Amino acid sequence: MPAVSLTDCVDGIVHEPTQTEGQGLDLTVAAIHEIAEPGRVDFGGGELGAAETEPYPSARRNPDDDYEWWVLDAGQYLIEYNETLSPPEGVALVVQTRDELLARGAFHPTLHTRTLDRVPLSVGGAGLKCKENARVSTITRAEQS
Repeated sequence: MPAVSLTDCVDGIVHEPTQTEGQGLDLTVAAIHEIAEPGRVDFGGGELGAAETEPYPSARRNPDDDYEWWVLDAGQYLIEYNETLSPPEGVALVVQTRDELLARGAFHPTLHTRTLDRVPLSVGGAGLKCKENARVSTITRAEQS
């Protein structure tokens, strides 16, 4: 199979030069949701139920700002990305929390995936201020064994 670049595997890139300046390709946050009603999980799958979510409110810091901010308290959220994945068959990707997010007390699980759904985000301590389109995750190709 010919070499496939990460930009060939990701759609909806906000600003390619910035998102590809490090190792991998950075993913940006489009929306943040909170769980409003619990979901259900059972043994056999016959009683599975999706959790109900609500968009978490965001606001401009100044009336003339182009982008909004989410002010998150410590807790659990779901992040939705601007980008989607479309890797060719046989290409697996790894999504990891960016160091900048980790250093501010927030993280999400590392995913080995071919699709990109909402991802749980844990925010600790005094919370987090997150700007619309912030780079929160980095995607790389999974090592093939």
